[in-house]
Amino acid sequence: MPELGVVILTADAEQRAVLQVLVDGTSVAKTLHATNSLPVAGSDPLLRRIQSNNADVILVDIPAENPVQALRAIELLQQELPNAAIFAIGVMSQPQLIVSAMRAGAREFIERPTTTTDLLEAFVRLTSTQRKAGRDREQGKVFSIINAKGGCGSTTIAVNLALCLQEAHQNVALVDAAPLGHTALHLNAKPTFNLGDALRNLHRLDSSLLESFMTRHTDGLQLLAGANMPSSADASTSEFARLFDMLVGQYRYVVVDLSSRLDSTARLICSLSETVLLVAQTEVASLWSAGRVLQYLGDAGGRERVRLVLNRFRKIPGFSEADAETAVGAKLLWKVPNHYFSVSTSIDRGAPLVKQGSTEVSRAYSGLANILTANDDVVKRQAWSLFRSV
Repeated sequence: MPELGVVILTADAEQRAVLQVLVDGTSVAKTLHATNSLPVAGSDPLLRRIQSNNADVILVDIPAENPVQALRAIELLQQELPNAAIFAIGVMSQPQLIVSAMRAGAREFIERPTTTTDLLEAFVRLTSTQRKAGRDREQGKVFSIINAKGGCGSTTIAVNLALCLQEAHQNVALVDAAPLGHTALHLNAKPTFNLGDALRNLHRLDSSLLESFMTRHTDGLQLLAGANMPSSADASTSEFARLFDMLVGQYRYVVVDLSSRLDSTARLICSLSETVLLVAQTEVASLWSAGRVLQYLGDAGGRERVRLVLNRFRKIPGFSEADAETAVGAKLLWKVPNHYFSVSTSIDRGAPLVKQGSTEVSRAYSGLANILTANDDVVKRQAWSLFRSV
């Protein structure tokens, strides 16, 4: 059942029909009411109709040629219906219009023409920051790991981080969302099912079926393996949102290996994450790429969630950690020392380093797990769930 109730306000009948299709197409929201009129005063009956719908979101379309009435409507809606989130829709080529809409009370400004992905990402941002009253069931946290460029080591960090979390806290899932999955190789696992199977069975997915798609590692870590063959067919972002809604309801921590994936799904998963670990190395090309990846992820919001992890770290004369932060534009969270031979050997053997005793690198992985969970004595947070319990 869709969670977010949406009201659409636009003077353009064609735009109203388009927005209704897009809203309903996200699968996480439903159009409650759509009209070609805008409220003009506090006594306007339209305000009462909107209020009676108990809308979570009000979409206000702002025409580029005459935006005044729409801006006044946003201000009025903010005053009269403070509990509803107002999303403005308009052209991005008019910076002053964007500023005016936000000052009037809009929470988001979405580009016109709009896409389902644009709306879905906005809905996710809303539900991630505005916890709904009465939904305080225990929820897990998502940690996403993404490469600055190919070969930086996101999969190695994801696997070892997940194992450290499993040893310390139990009930951890590792999800391989890379275009071509390698986590199973790192764990010497032979999955029967993978992420694609779970997504294809969303219509009947419950906790038992989800668990049947997981591959259990010897220490209890649950792996939702990645694709073993490249594919041009991919699930929609709304389907990934549904899957992650179930994952955080079932697991204490969910570690996601995005590897070098850069698409709308990667941005969505990062929006759902507690922390996004951007893995780079201390070299010019890697740090340059990290800055571009950060900018891409930041375009969908949640830039503040991204932290830099320097893998295969080595000190370079004249280049400090502060220089790395400046080059990327993100705060440095952690460093993993450069022990390339032992790491590559562990990958070849399918035997992660954290399971081979105490080494400098394994201690670095454990330290990363500790810093990510420093305030999690009891992992109970209000749900960011995109869906009501049924």
